[in-house]
Amino acid sequence: MLTVAGSDSGGGAGIQADLKTMLALGVHGMSVVTAVTAQNSLGVQGAWELPVEAVRAQYRSVVDDIGVQAVKTGMLASVELVEAVAELIAGTDAPAVVDPVGISKHGDSLLAASALDSVRTKLLPAATLATPNLDEVAQLTGVRVESESDLREAAAAVLSYGPEWVLIKGGHLPGDAVDLLTDGTEEHWLRARRHDNRHTHGTGCTLASAIASQLAKGQSVPEAVAAAKEYVTGAIAAGFALGGGIGPVDHAWALRPQAGPGTPSA
Repeated sequence: MLTVAGSDSGGGAGIQADLKTMLALGVHGMSVVTAVTAQNSLGVQGAWELPVEAVRAQYRSVVDDIGVQAVKTGMLASVELVEAVAELIAGTDAPAVVDPVGISKHGDSLLAASALDSVRTKLLPAATLATPNLDEVAQLTGVRVESESDLREAAAAVLSYGPEWVLIKGGHLPGDAVDLLTDGTEEHWLRARRHDNRHTHGTGCTLASAIASQLAKGQSVPEAVAAAKEYVTGAIAAGFALGGGIGPVDHAWALRPQAGPGTPSA
């Protein structure tokens, strides 16, 4: 599986979270770095995108030699990177999970405002599945989700841009963590008990990577999303304090069955 995303120097999100997730789920992880961030538990102190030629060269190097069974995209930062990556994944015969990263867990912008239109018109149409959270739904479509009943409207708005499936992540709503997966015809409502744990850095990256990992193993989109939801719920329950702010989810929780979710890692 190949992740096309930014580097998180704190190790909780981005490329680092993606590779940890793939390892935990038994998938060989490969990466295309799109940007480098100076980032820790308190926020993002700086971000530097890579040249388009560097991103394209990394992608072609991996795909043309090794091949790929699923692709996941994360932080793409600029118009040029969004359009280049959209072209690359559209030309690759593998399912693509697009996590339209716009804002970090700490509220830092990770996508130029000028790139939003390219996400809508170039990146989303190339996606097998898009996985926006509620802030990203509002950023992309203008639809603001205030309750579970608004999730269908949000899903329809995102689907209008062309992805085959959309997963609207309702984790920011009160109550249970409810997500809606739909292709516009069938619906799958996924519910999980909310864990009282503020250490949730990397949740979106981890979920998208877990879905792509399951797709790489041959699961259908609904099967992959259900399995990934179970994995990320355990990772959230086991999230641990790191630094002075919001710590990461625990990507390795499933590798410690004797401990189980909720037991902090070292």
